[in-house]
This record gives sequence, C-alpha cells and structure tokens, in this order.
Amino acid sequence: MKQVLQNLGSGETLLAEVPAPVASPGQVLVRTCRSLVSVGTERMLLEFGRANWLEKARQQPDKVTQVLQKIRTDGLLPTLDAVRSKLDQPIALGYSNAGVAVEVGSGAEGFVSGDRVLSNGPHAEYVCVPKNLCARIPDAVSFDHAAFGVVGAIGLQGIRLLGPALGESVVVTGLGLIGLLCVQMLRANGCRVLGMDPDTAKCALARQFGAETVALGPQVDAVEVALGWTGGRGVDGVLIAASTSSSEPVHQGAKMCRKRGRIVLVGVTGLELARADFYEKELTFQVSCSYGPGRYDPDYEQKGRDYPYGLVRWTEQRNFEAFLGLLAQRRLDLDPLITQRVPLDRALSAYDKLGRDRALGILLEYDLGPSGSERGTTLGQPLGQSARTVALSEANPLATLSAQPTHRAVVIGLIGAGNYTGQVLLPALRRTGVRLKTIASVVGAMAAHQGRKFGFEHATTESESVFQDPEINAVLLTTYHDSHAPLVVRGLQAGQRVFVEKPLCLSRAQLEAVRAAHAAARNPFLMVGYNRRFAPQTARIKSLLAARREPRVFVFTANAGRVPPSHWTQDPAVGGGRILGEACHYIDLLRHLAGAPVVSADAVFAHGVGAECGDTATLQLRFADGSIGTVHYLANGSKAFPKERLEIFCGGGVLQLDNFRVLRGFGWPGCGRDRLWRQDKGHGAEMAALAAALAAGEPSPIPFEELIEVAEVSLRLAAGESYRR
Repeated sequence: MKQVLQNLGSGETLLAEVPAPVASPGQVLVRTCRSLVSVGTERMLLEFGRANWLEKARQQPDKVTQVLQKIRTDGLLPTLDAVRSKLDQPIALGYSNAGVAVEVGSGAEGFVSGDRVLSNGPHAEYVCVPKNLCARIPDAVSFDHAAFGVVGAIGLQGIRLLGPALGESVVVTGLGLIGLLCVQMLRANGCRVLGMDPDTAKCALARQFGAETVALGPQVDAVEVALGWTGGRGVDGVLIAASTSSSEPVHQGAKMCRKRGRIVLVGVTGLELARADFYEKELTFQVSCSYGPGRYDPDYEQKGRDYPYGLVRWTEQRNFEAFLGLLAQRRLDLDPLITQRVPLDRALSAYDKLGRDRALGILLEYDLGPSGSERGTTLGQPLGQSARTVALSEANPLATLSAQPTHRAVVIGLIGAGNYTGQVLLPALRRTGVRLKTIASVVGAMAAHQGRKFGFEHATTESESVFQDPEINAVLLTTYHDSHAPLVVRGLQAGQRVFVEKPLCLSRAQLEAVRAAHAAARNPFLMVGYNRRFAPQTARIKSLLAARREPRVFVFTANAGRVPPSHWTQDPAVGGGRILGEACHYIDLLRHLAGAPVVSADAVFAHGVGAECGDTATLQLRFADGSIGTVHYLANGSKAFPKERLEIFCGGGVLQLDNFRVLRGFGWPGCGRDRLWRQDKGHGAEMAALAAALAAGEPSPIPFEELIEVAEVSLRLAAGESYRR
C-alpha cells in the first residue's frame, strides 16, 4: 500500500510503498477513502524537518539538554549515532481519516466489517486504529465531510473547556481550519462570535458562517475592537486557535475579557504570561489537549478501556461522534473549507505547496475501486495477504559497509523494527555478511524503512510468514517483551534457530514452554541478547580473572534513571518491569564473569516516594565457587552520573569498568588504564558470534542452561522472591 511519510532529519516528504497493517485485538483495519491534511500541524512538521541541526536545537532546548547529558556519560560518537538514527526515522503524516472497516480485531466491540468509519489514522491506503479512536460515520455524512472529524473534535474539545453559555460573547483568535470550525460550532451553541485573523479571506469565510470579524494589522487595536463589540463590558471567553511563537494572543485575550472570563488555548503560542493580566480579573486560562479525555492515556487509547459515561461524558471517541452528529444534522457547512482535492498519487505536490498556498482543507482522495461506492459494501472486503508484504528493491545505502566474514548461507528473518533494532542491532548484524531476507513489524512503515536501509529483500506486517518461509533458517526477535516467549516457541517449533532480545520470558509458565519447545526441537538453537558479556572490556576482564582462583566480589551499579509508570516497560503484562526487563543483563554479566552457577539470590527493594514501579533495588547473588555479587539497580539517581559501573575485588586487586569504555586496574599487574575510543557494549561481537555459530552449525554462544538459569533468577527477584538452586 501507499503511505505519506516524512523524514524528520531532512524534511523530505515521501509517498512510500509499505506493507499494509494487520488488525490486532481491539483494533479496526480501515480502507481509507478520504483523509484531511491538517495544514497547520503538518506544515510545522515539514518546517521542523527542513530546518538544519542548529535550528532544530533552538526549537527543542529540552532535547539539547538530553543530548549533552548523553555525550558526558556515553561519549560523542555513540550520541551522534543515536541522534542520527532518531532523525532518520520516518514520521507518518496525517491524523484525520475516513474509510471503511475491512477487518475487526477481537475485542473491538461496536464495529463490523463494512462499517463506514472515522479514525485518527494517517495518510495511508489502509490504517489500523484502536477501537476508542474510531467512530461510525452516519449514513447522512459523506466521506469528504467525515474526514474533518478528528480536526473538528480538537476544536470541539477546546469549546467544551471554554464552557460557553447561550448568548455569551466569544472571540476566536486565528481563523485557520480549526478556528473556522470553532466559529460554526460556537454559533450552533447560540453564542455571539468575533473572529480575528490577519487574513481578510479567512475573515470573509468567518462572516459567511455568522461571525463578526476584524482583520488584524498594525493599525488595529484588537482589544479596543473587542471591548467596543461588547459595549465596554469585555467578552465572556477567548478561544485561541492561532499558531505563533508570540505571547501576544494570550495577553490580548486577557485584556479583552470581562472579570472571571475564560481563555482556552487550542493552537500554539508563546506562554510568557503576565500575572497582572490575570490577577485583577481572576481570569481562567487553560490549554486544551487535542481531541479530549483519553488522549495520551495508553489504557484508553491502546488497551481500549473506556471511561465511565456518567463520570467522563466527553471522551475522544464521544467527541468524534458529537462532531459527526453535527454534520448529520446539517449544523455545519464544510464545503467552503475544502480548498483542494488531490489524488493520493499526487499528494507530494500538495505538500510542496503547503508553505506557499493559503490552503485550508486539503482532501487526499483514494481509489474507491470499480464501483466508486461510498456506502462501503464493496469496500469492506478482507485484505489479501499479498498486500502485507512488499519487495524492497530500492538501492541499499549501506551496501558499502564491510561484510567480513561473509555468511550468506545464513538467511535471516527479523521480527521487530523499533528504535533499538535500527540504531544498534541491525548495523552490527549487517556487518556480519548474513543474508537479510525478511523484516516484519506491526508498523509497516518502520519495517519498510529499516528493510530498505539495511538491505532486506522483503518487509511485511505478517510475522507468521517469517516462520513459514523455508529459506529462512534463523529468526531474530526484537519485539515487546510479552511476545518474546511465544515467538521463541513458535520459531523452535518451526525448526528455526532463534535469537531473542532480553528478557527471555515474563513468567514461569512461559519459561517452561520455552524449555519444552527447546527439548522437542529438531535443531535446537536459542540465544538471548545478553550483549554485555561480548563487550571487549568484558573479554579483557574475563582473561584477567582467569589467572586468579580466589572468589570474586562483584559490585555492579546501574544508574538506570526514572522511567514513567505509564511506559510500556513498567507494565507487568507487557514489559514485565525493569528488574526483569533490564536488570537481567547484569545478572547474566556477573554469571558469565563468575563462571559458576548462581546458588542463591535475594532482592531488597526501596520503598516510598518514587518507588511506585519497584525499579529501585539491590540484587544479591551468591555463586557456587564462593564468589558473591551485588547489582544496584537504581531509578533515583542523576543522569549526569555514568549509567553503568562494574567493580571487581579479588586477590588483593580491584578492577573498575566505567560505562564499558574505561577499564582501570588497582593493584592488578598487567592492567593499568585501558580506554576505548568509544563505548562498546558488545553488540558487534555479539552479532559476529551469532553469525559464526549459525554458519558453522555450532551451538548457541551462550549455553542454554545459563539462559534458563538467568531467566529463573530474574523471575524470582523481580517478584520479590528468593532464589535457591
């Protein structure tokens, strides 16, 4: 299918061929008929993308601070790699889509195939959207008008926060698409409306919709006009739908309000507020959050958990439905707002003009098929499986990378195409010279992007096709943690050799399923991505320890930093929590360096403020050879402090490793100060070891028994239980 994407680094807009999505549980797969270009939002994205690095930094000072912190802790080169990788990712443009449901996932109640549906899907021939971000389109509403639904809901939410009453006077500052929709909705609500904008053509449209207007300019005093319009009493409310870096719209809004007036910001302005503007009048100022309650709440948006109707009357979805209801009742006139219709194949021409034309509503039109029907009966046909895989024939920009040694007999299928995969794993894997055949991801745009970038032959959203391909003899899994164990089992059952990122599993039941699948496999091969045991400084430490037989004492400090409770890694059902999801790295590292099994392990968790996620803990390990180890996994430290430090005490000497970059020896002959040019956590050596083992038909570089042991220890400690061998 075709989808409109933007390269965040260069600002280039692309009409890319990507695999169509799959309807997961709780989601609706929609064949798009119309989508609306949000001129203001998408123009800002284009301008940001086209800006140089310095201009991007000026626009995002908080990101600059993060980059500087990363340079101090990880070094310049890894930081540059991370920034380039982030900017290289494609951004899906668009968020107001109308089409026909072709597949409905389990749990997406209220929708059936063939329904005409409004959603916040992007500009793509097919979009897959969670059920709470969809709404059925009434029969009386055309696709053209329904495509305005999500943008209309943004304005509607701002009006709800403003709380206008019948007969009140409201100023709408900024008469772009959202501003003009707000003018009509306020008029439908029985309000007097004064519209303000520098563009006289937009003011003329606002008058057509029943507002009085003022064309802003150097000679116009907006405050005096508003006060005169109300007979000197001041307006009841101001809705700001403008986009500017200036704080003047907020300042003017405060001056033109009556006592206890309300100001709601729907657009984007500067927020340098003056206390005096608000103090004497006791004004209310509020920023509206997109479509309404539920926005950015993963429980509502992704998991489909609706808010109680009696307690939260207007959610995102209910705002969609309300706007569609206004359209069905003919309370809004959208035809004057449609300034351009563009077939999807010519979408890039519309974006080229976006910064120059005074466009309002640009509709992208999609092929409706031979019937051209808008009713949906012929459009709601199931999507063919071939649409979910695309051949990647474009030139590979990484073709010049050295690929020695070459392991072309190893044919890779990769499931997962996230940030870590593209930034860290794939560059290392590409250099091994293996054949990269198929990359799969639920996000087709990311699969296609990473696939083209690193030289895969195909991209797909059908992960099962990777297991069914007889040519693929090794599968790499880099998905969310909850899918690791089921995919490992599926790969082993398919007779493929499997590499999976940590953690191996999220429960003991999953661990037993992996153990059983490995025992039953024809050619059992399983490796978990414990890359730190392959780091060059780890190898150096291992060789230094080999000459000493005394028990070792390991102290590992992981200054992991805080992750919000809402992050997927903190969800026990999806990420498993950070002790299981990340601290397992350090358990494995100490197990590897000790060279002996863990015989007991305990965890002590910090409690109180900031410990709501259970991700600040001390893990205590005892090994069969008498060595002991402590992992301090800390979420309450400063990012200015190095993230990872390992200290080893043994036989009168001390080894200290900082951030897998600087190794120091104290009282340790043969080890003074060993500093790498850049941080190396072992990803390159890990992929090289994997490729070599696969090519030679050798066992996994990490013994299966150690993988099971580390998983068992991690599961116990994450649950706050003791481990005893």
